[in-house]
Amino acid sequence: MLTRDFFARSVHEVAPDLIGATLLVDEIGGTIVEVEAYDQEDPASHAYGGRTARNATMFGPAGHAYVYRSYGIHWCLNLVCGGDDDAEAVLIRALEPSAGIEAQRARRGVDEPRKLCSGPGKLCQALAITREHDGLALDQPPFLLEERLEIPKIVTGPRIGITRATELSWRYGLMGSPFLSRVLRPA
Repeated sequence: MLTRDFFARSVHEVAPDLIGATLLVDEIGGTIVEVEAYDQEDPASHAYGGRTARNATMFGPAGHAYVYRSYGIHWCLNLVCGGDDDAEAVLIRALEPSAGIEAQRARRGVDEPRKLCSGPGKLCQALAITREHDGLALDQPPFLLEERLEIPKIVTGPRIGITRATELSWRYGLMGSPFLSRVLRPA
């Protein structure tokens, strides 16, 4: 199981180390296949302008969930990293579903496994993640994060859906996975 100590490192170390790990929420989820890194010096980060009521969880402690609503529509799950007041987090972009697939299908209203968790909003809907999960420890129920069993081949590229710091290759994905939110090719 991944403990809070795993997350008490730079987001740039944690993000690629999450590819291949298993994320379950109330025993529903799968293998993490795509993430994005955000730190406080990053103009695309919620923490860039400083602490607010909305982003307070991102400022630590590490090993907790930071959940926010994107565009007023979709919930997004981030895993807080770094030390207290570092304001770093990994956005979980996509999973390969493996546990509770029927529940995920019912929540998403789709049958095709590829469409269940191939994007941060879809993933949160499939796993029933809401604002109620914000601030919860990642090493206690309802969360369970299991470390990966082998080191996967990872590709990097620019993050998606942002307008600032688009040149940064802080998006990490499992090479060749059909479950990514968008294709990610090696540079």
